[in-house]
Amino acid sequence: MSESGFKYSILASGSSGNSFYLETDKKRLLVDAGLTGKKISSLLAEIDRKPEDLDAILITHEHSDHIKGVGVLARKYHLDIYANEKTWQVIDEHQMIGQINQEQKHIFKRGSLMTFADLDVESFGVSHDAAEPQFYRFMKDNKSFVMLTDTGYVSDRLAGLIENADAYLIESNHDIEILRSGSYPWRLKQRILSDKGHLSNDDGAQAMIRTIGRRTQKIYLGHLSKENNIKELAHMTMENSLLSADLGAGTDFKVFDTSPDTATPLTKI
Repeated sequence: MSESGFKYSILASGSSGNSFYLETDKKRLLVDAGLTGKKISSLLAEIDRKPEDLDAILITHEHSDHIKGVGVLARKYHLDIYANEKTWQVIDEHQMIGQINQEQKHIFKRGSLMTFADLDVESFGVSHDAAEPQFYRFMKDNKSFVMLTDTGYVSDRLAGLIENADAYLIESNHDIEILRSGSYPWRLKQRILSDKGHLSNDDGAQAMIRTIGRRTQKIYLGHLSKENNIKELAHMTMENSLLSADLGAGTDFKVFDTSPDTATPLTKI
């Protein structure tokens, strides 16, 4: 008898590399592989999984902290890779992941739904300085997980599209004051703060206030900058913002941290 729902682990989340693992009885997927193949293999081992068991890699966008290990893993383990057309064009044009057999390359259109055996995956566009960045909502047996990082803002339309998921990975990239007073060049600061940059701790919290619902049990804080954020500050900002909006952080749902180099426990949803 097959299990209901699915299991997931945030293998790595941060400015230095990102990868998300999800499994059902019939499919094992990675979303992004922004670290070396060796590091992703060791992160999978932390949750007692092996790269040779993977079926496919879904790509969100072409920045290196999301695709660094894609080519190596795809070639070594003969994995299918899914990305939208514009993302593929940039990856191929700049040879970002090396040579990949044509039959391993697949199109996942932005704003579309694809079914992988017993799992439905919906893609949605975000506002980021990449060719055509998209993130994903995973759905099975009336359960859903939304991953949303690498966006400068969350529109009302997007907030409505991703509302009331059971769990979220939401971007808490930077604290605005730490970023402004930090050592980054002004042009880079402007990029991060722009509508095509990254969500701050406050932005991520406001996005969650607009999207969580009665189903929501877990919120994971992702893509924290090592230079422009502090894990405890990001966590406190999220919890305090939710509490001040009369949303019961810690009671109805819990806020969890992620790491750039340690996997979260394999969790059933």
